[in-house]
Amino acid sequence: MPKYIAKRICLMFVSFFVIMTIYFVLVRLLPNPNVEVQGGYAQQVAEMREAWGYNKPIMVQYGIFLKRVFTEFNWGVTTAIAPKYTSVISIIGQKLPATLLVNILSLVVSIPLGILFGIYAALKKNKWQDQVISVVIMLLISVPSYVYAFLVQYFLGFKLGWFPIVMKSGTDWLSPAMIKSVILPALSLSFGTMAGLMRYTRAELTETLTSEYMLLARTKGLTGAQATMRHALRNAMVPILPMILGEIIGILGGAMIIEQIFAIPGVGKLFVISITVRDYDMFLAIGMFYTFIGLAAGILTDISYGFIDPRIRMGGGKNNEN
Repeated sequence: MPKYIAKRICLMFVSFFVIMTIYFVLVRLLPNPNVEVQGGYAQQVAEMREAWGYNKPIMVQYGIFLKRVFTEFNWGVTTAIAPKYTSVISIIGQKLPATLLVNILSLVVSIPLGILFGIYAALKKNKWQDQVISVVIMLLISVPSYVYAFLVQYFLGFKLGWFPIVMKSGTDWLSPAMIKSVILPALSLSFGTMAGLMRYTRAELTETLTSEYMLLARTKGLTGAQATMRHALRNAMVPILPMILGEIIGILGGAMIIEQIFAIPGVGKLFVISITVRDYDMFLAIGMFYTFIGLAAGILTDISYGFIDPRIRMGGGKNNEN
């Protein structure tokens, strides 16, 4: 197991490096003229570009970029979004709480409901309850999250007036007014995750309930409820929990379209703005941030199988004893 984890981490960083190289080259090949920017510091921007090698060959630029990243963790400064020279890392850090708040609230709604409805559908297999839940799952998965955003914004926000249409401004993230203002975007994000968990839980639990060891448990005197709780649910959760872990890690990624619709000052909206105003250092930093989150979520999901169920051996070989 430790050898497998070390191998996966090394492969993750190799993948990250390759993606970062491609990303850097493509971004630097985009037109980036020295135009007048906020604050009137176009001359300083020109000097910064010269110092950081923007006028040198692309691979020389990449070498300078790698040196800054690995020695100073300096991903550059914003040249269009902030009114002054500001590190892109500090700006991302300022926007991250809004993204986390919305995504955490969406998981608080979607994970329990998704698992509970999935369990209920499996227990009512082929009955009308199961059919209704299956249709709901199909609808929730088929429709994009931004469609739900418009629907909840119109009906719950505009027509009924239960919740604000856009997110409240400010930094008091845990205040009741702030929480209330992010319920609509959280609901929009939760539908897809909830449907995925419902479908996956139903499929796994249905397969487990028809296994031979469940019949053996019943012959030993356990009731249907006891056999389900002690054996079926426990085994069905083994592949489901890593999926939940991946969703939890993925909350850092945000949701670009949802953040735009609800005016959420998060990382996703910042990413879209950086493309619009051609703030390429910001665009590159956020793009690599998303890449790292995706790679980390994937590797943690894979590794978690071995911790959740010690019977699972990671690495593939028959003689693997780690």
